[in-house]
Amino acid sequence: MATRKQITERKRASQRPEENNARRIRSFKPPVWELYVAGMTPTSIRAFENLKKLCEEHLHGAYRIQVVDLLERPMLARGDQIIAVPTLVRRLPTPVKKIIGDLSNTERVLVGLDLRPAGGWR
Repeated sequence: MATRKQITERKRASQRPEENNARRIRSFKPPVWELYVAGMTPTSIRAFENLKKLCEEHLHGAYRIQVVDLLERPMLARGDQIIAVPTLVRRLPTPVKKIIGDLSNTERVLVGLDLRPAGGWR
């Protein structure tokens, strides 16, 4: 008679790779980008639009943007060490990355968030 461990091993061996991939895809959680702003200023709106454009082009829809308005929740500025707005924060993967400004310099933002390697010496 087969033990429970042997039965489990047989089940795993019989599973198709497509099923394993489907399980991994279901458990994937898109990155959450936190954009700290102080009201709906032109710079804040521009930062949000630039971030959304970057995410669509480079993350192909696998992202979530959380806008944190420090006028509504000012205590978050101290806890998250926000010294200027707009500030974009990426917590995972570590280390935490912060980018200040309207995110208009696409190349610097991509390098700063580790979405593109930095250019080397030529």
